Amino acid sequence: MNAIYSSSIEPDPSDALDVLAFVLCPVDVFVPCGSHEERAAITEMLAPAKEEAVRKWLEADFLRTAN
Repeated sequence: MNAIYSSSIEPDPSDALDVLAFVLCPVDVFVPCGSHEERAAITEMLAPAKEEAVRKWLEADFLRTAN
């Protein structure tokens, strides 16, 4: 299966601003002229990645404050 979207940019999991920017990034950035169905599909695909970014930030923050 071919990748629909690929980027070398990843939010730094320990940087709250990076994670927040990624999580709040509107789907229009990824599908600027897409149909409602395309936008819905991309939104569905991005949801787990956004959840993972928040999880990684929480984990990094916990480790940072625990030490």
